[in-house]
Amino acid sequence: MSTMNISLPDSLREFVDQQVAAAGYGTSSEYVRDLIRRDQERLRLRALLLEGAASAPAGEADDKYFAGLRNRIKKSEAKPRKK
Repeated sequence: MSTMNISLPDSLREFVDQQVAAAGYGTSSEYVRDLIRRDQERLRLRALLLEGAASAPAGEADDKYFAGLRNRIKKSEAKPRKK
């Protein structure tokens, strides 16, 4: 793992310290890594939403359709994530 140093104004450093303590992170590095991972997920979700919005309708959104979506989500959550 490589190291990255960042400079923060005192107000942001205090905020980070508060978040680390309140959310149970061990270090500020853990907090920042979590923020970055969340941002990656947000960008991935945005890309998927834009891709879906640009695609042609797949069919009727009925109970069967949503059951299939739930099954796909359960399968994807069951897969181990890369860190």
